[in-house]
Amino acid sequence: MDIDTGELTGRFASLTTAHVADACLRAGVPVRCAPAAVRPVTACVRVAGRVAPTRHVGSVDIFLEAIDRAMSGDVLVVDNAGRTDESCVGDLVVLEAQAAGLAGVVIWGLHRDTADILAVGLPVFSTGAIPTGPQRLDPRPPQALASATVGEWTVDGDDVVLGDDDGVLFVPAGRVGELFTLAESIRDTERRQAERIRAGVPLREQVGFDAYLARRAEEPSLTFREHLRTVGGAIEE
Repeated sequence: MDIDTGELTGRFASLTTAHVADACLRAGVPVRCAPAAVRPVTACVRVAGRVAPTRHVGSVDIFLEAIDRAMSGDVLVVDNAGRTDESCVGDLVVLEAQAAGLAGVVIWGLHRDTADILAVGLPVFSTGAIPTGPQRLDPRPPQALASATVGEWTVDGDDVVLGDDDGVLFVPAGRVGELFTLAESIRDTERRQAERIRAGVPLREQVGFDAYLARRAEEPSLTFREHLRTVGGAIEE
């Protein structure tokens, strides 16, 4: 699927993965977060782009082939099954991805060459670092360049990956515009709420918390989310 990477990165620049995750919840889209262990190698980095998937089998050539197939602005998403006994991506792969115009690298597994990766400056997310590279060479699966599994989710070129300091989120490329619009609405509501708190209006007052407690006493099945929908709150979805 063709994606306007400029529009994608531009709109995500004023959002967070948390905003988009809440938008997914509101839109009935599965919230597909990478496991919490997948973190940015350095703080304060962001990435947004179409998934360029690859499954690691022990040799760097699979990454070179994935990069060769990828389009500028894509994000290399590496499936190494979350292994903790080997790294699968080092500085040369990251540098190659950058030279090819990719927007970043997300690894369901470990990296190495941390100092050199930091020097490259391309956003990289992984579960951590270990000095050793792979000491194996497994058969290449048929889907090695068609999809990647990250935690419980399998993603492919019809998905967009978003990453920031909170972690990594995958969303369907065909719905990213809709989700961003919802996320922007949630962001704006939360900003107004934050400004009012700073101005001396507690969040409890803003969301009518006393009224919620009184109504819940009469309707024990009432949830806070149901109440928030009646007052335009956005703090939980």
